[in-house]
Amino acid sequence: MEIYSSGKVLLTGEYVILDGALSLASPTKFGQYLKFKENLSNLINWKSINYDGKIWFECSIKNENLQVKSTSSKKVSDTLIRIIKLIRKYNPYFLKNSGSDISSNLTFDKNWGLGSSSTLISNLASLSGVDPYLLNNKIFKGSGYDIACANSISPIVYRLNKGQNIINEVSFKPPFYEKIYFIYLNKKQSSISEVENYKNNKVSESVINEISNITSMILQCKSIEAYDKLIESHELIISNLISKPTIKESLFKDFNGSIKSLGAWGGDMIMATSHSNPNNYFIEKGYSTIFKFEDLLV
Repeated sequence: MEIYSSGKVLLTGEYVILDGALSLASPTKFGQYLKFKENLSNLINWKSINYDGKIWFECSIKNENLQVKSTSSKKVSDTLIRIIKLIRKYNPYFLKNSGSDISSNLTFDKNWGLGSSSTLISNLASLSGVDPYLLNNKIFKGSGYDIACANSISPIVYRLNKGQNIINEVSFKPPFYEKIYFIYLNKKQSSISEVENYKNNKVSESVINEISNITSMILQCKSIEAYDKLIESHELIISNLISKPTIKESLFKDFNGSIKSLGAWGGDMIMATSHSNPNNYFIEKGYSTIFKFEDLLV
């Protein structure tokens, strides 16, 4: 059996998505495959493979009691066991009746922040028949937009309303899409710790409404100038909310264009707009993983 889930990019609504702000997200052209085959070993033999074909984690776990026989990382195997135990609360026979060979294959670098965890949860939910939002909420405590992207074939607007996930598919390919780029900041940000830190903030209804309005207006944008103003406004709102400088102010003050953080601030990806190809600028700054709009988003 082979299962596939798409990666994700959160374009608007970072942080305040947790408080019900309307947010824009897109699946990516990259994702993660889960390949499953039964065996007679009474072991769950697991391999996690990065986009370059290199195994970055492997372990063998006894399928009955989930005791580790061997592992290349106790931290990762502990998380995997935690996920399997949670799944077994809803499907007691999951990976229990026989041994299995499982490989989890990323088509993107696991450090890019495109959803190595959410695509794993989505794939295991499909394999086990358990609700992926339930698993994601109990393990990673995020908003769930990444799970929505994992199973979508188009961009989405996403809103949390009293614990319910409201998802609508949208079209997002503005007329100036060729001037939008995505750059990896050479640093993986921990979404779990960022979410925990953020939950200490009190967010006003006006901030939630402002971000929701920006999301709606971005979907209607016809000019790069209007788009730049919207993402710059978004940056300032979140900057004030979490008391961190914008990424442009921190790293790219001299950039001739607009820059927006994506997801948890301080790592992973940024979005930049530029009238000319900005590759040389970012490469000279030490950031060489650069995507055009059409190479990253569906």
